[in-house]
Amino acid sequence: MSPQTGFIGLGLMGQPMCQRLLGAGVPLHIWNRSPGKTAALQAAGASVAPSVAALVASCDVIMLCVSDTAAVESVVFGEGGIASHGRAGQLLVDFSSIAPDATRSFAQRLAAHCGMRWVDAPVSGGVKGAESGQLVIMAGGDASDIDALRPLLAHLSQRLTRMGDTGAGQVAKVCNQLIVASTAALIAETVQLAEAAGVDASLLAPALAGGFADSLPFQILAPRMAGRQFAPVQWKAATLLKDLNNATALGSATQRPLPMASQAQALLHAHCQAGHGQHDLSSLILHYLSQE
Repeated sequence: MSPQTGFIGLGLMGQPMCQRLLGAGVPLHIWNRSPGKTAALQAAGASVAPSVAALVASCDVIMLCVSDTAAVESVVFGEGGIASHGRAGQLLVDFSSIAPDATRSFAQRLAAHCGMRWVDAPVSGGVKGAESGQLVIMAGGDASDIDALRPLLAHLSQRLTRMGDTGAGQVAKVCNQLIVASTAALIAETVQLAEAAGVDASLLAPALAGGFADSLPFQILAPRMAGRQFAPVQWKAATLLKDLNNATALGSATQRPLPMASQAQALLHAHCQAGHGQHDLSSLILHYLSQE
């Protein structure tokens, strides 16, 4: 039987992940800072907890999928948060993408406060991966805790890899985002170059499919950039910028230069400053067009 499972954070990723869990028959309890986001999941069978305290009291596994490091800290350690009501034997699974050093600190604080154990389990695959249950999960934490979670997380993912101890999952996600961000910037450059040279950029994705330049981001982003189709939002530009900030901070901490990531960070910062932070990553093409 599936454990009683709580889920906090019903944004772009959290909503379809919860739908997957409900579709698999997982007994799911949900809570969100914006109550309006709970209606569809409640209609699908989720139990809406009136508070974080009530959710924690009802669950064996508590999952988080929130925006950033500060949001995780608030939900876990803020007034009335998870730490105030957790107990030994419970597992906290954090799908959020946050700083690795903060993850390690949070895990130690939580264990000391109430005995709960922490698994950092950031995901990759975007909204489509969440909807189809084809996410990849990079986990950090105790091996026995991660193994215990595998049947539950199989409803969400095509692959779950233990990367090491607590924080290792977040390091792997930083690596993932370095590649995604640099690739997205290069795809935008490619689309605008093709257009400037008189080639129909909408033909790039099918023409290059299966070749060395192909990738899942390329197949998703290139057609949307070429068609200026930025909705629905699948990746927020501001979210990727947040992840790049974590990446460059980790680079500084480990004294490793990250020149390409730094360039992508600067580009995304300018794009977000221009008002596109909440827009889809495919809108990055507008940054290049604005330079013409």
